[in-house]
Amino acid sequence: MRRCALILAPLAALAAGCGGHSSPGVAQVGKTTATTTVATGLTGYAQCMRAHGVPAFPGPDASGGISKAQVVAASKRNPGTFNAASAACKSLLPSGGLGPQQTQQQVRARRADMLSFARCMRNRGVGRFPDPNAQGELTVEMVQAQGIDVRSPQILRIVTACLPASHGALTAAKVREAIAGAGG
Repeated sequence: MRRCALILAPLAALAAGCGGHSSPGVAQVGKTTATTTVATGLTGYAQCMRAHGVPAFPGPDASGGISKAQVVAASKRNPGTFNAASAACKSLLPSGGLGPQQTQQQVRARRADMLSFARCMRNRGVGRFPDPNAQGELTVEMVQAQGIDVRSPQILRIVTACLPASHGALTAAKVREAIAGAGG
């Protein structure tokens, strides 16, 4: 199982992945010093999340990362409590919640790419497809909340047709990973 160091606590983003590129919500950890710093911050963040009512929130593993699947599972138990805890604990995250290379300009660019993808989905007949949030995140849960079956072959064909509109922010592999992580 691939592991990522969690930086933004929201649910697994439709576009979030653990690849070589920095994605919103994911810290890329490559050096021992960075791993130690991130793991220390993530340990405090995990303790804070537990203290704020999310007892199943995972801590960093030996590699300094937190399993995205475990975070998603913890978030699904009580989303309201999870979101409130995430907001209360955000300041404990390394870089205050933004990955080391995640600038506001990059967040705006990512949001623009995800807006382009959302418009493509709507233009191809998925009228209730949501826009990304202010951080440029578009989660499977956001899409499902609009009554869209993310496993429908028709929807998946439209997603595939619209991937180029995201200018690389989304890939078929990231979409498959996000849908697989959504469960149910």
